[in-house]
Amino acid sequence: MTRDFPAGNYRFIPAVFQYSSGVAASPGFEIERVRLDKPVALADGFAQIARYIQAAGRPLTSFCACELRSPAAFTDDGFRNFNLHYVKTLAEWGLYDGAVNPVARSNVCPEIDPPSEPSFYAFSFTRPSQDTMPSFVISGSGEAREGGATYSERTVRYRDLSPGGLKEKVGFVVGAMEGRMGEFGFGWKDATAVQAYTVHDFHPVFAETLVRRGAARSGLTWHFARPPVIDLEYEMDCRRVMREMVI
Repeated sequence: MTRDFPAGNYRFIPAVFQYSSGVAASPGFEIERVRLDKPVALADGFAQIARYIQAAGRPLTSFCACELRSPAAFTDDGFRNFNLHYVKTLAEWGLYDGAVNPVARSNVCPEIDPPSEPSFYAFSFTRPSQDTMPSFVISGSGEAREGGATYSERTVRYRDLSPGGLKEKVGFVVGAMEGRMGEFGFGWKDATAVQAYTVHDFHPVFAETLVRRGAARSGLTWHFARPPVIDLEYEMDCRRVMREMVI
């Protein structure tokens, strides 16, 4: 189910118009992840990213993933309107053709000290490499099943924050990560970093639902943040990236 994006030197898992479900560098290339020391508002962030990628001698189409921070969770309509604005720059860069978007993404909402407007936290792009080790970035996923219905209809154990509800939510998201990595032929043993986003205590299910399945092989970074849509409660993303920078 993966598709090549030759202009960016990576493969991707087709998903929705605002992002793909994940990307993997093509042979002869690797993914570099760059975290911003402080979040940068969307327009300024795109400009800074463009300068960095071009200074590395790469085309803007090598932009393959980003991590966003938003002030608060969106309604369904609010999220769609934000995404329609977000993809305009991707179209200008030759990444989005009006239907298919190869760029992976996470977008979460810090519970404490959030940004005043949607901002970039990190981004990734491909660059030539002599290293034969593969690299990939899997997009963030909350506990919503794929499909065309509203989030309330698609959400696993909707508004259920009981121990059983939270366990099922976490288990569903872990399974989504496994499925996406599997599209590229990878698994938890290949991931170099895993991130979780929630404001709820998931420690009671951590050992069984994450550690025993191998999701914490390299540890796990917990961001005290909410997924981007109201009433989603748990999100994860993961990656295999050997080159990471902070600027």
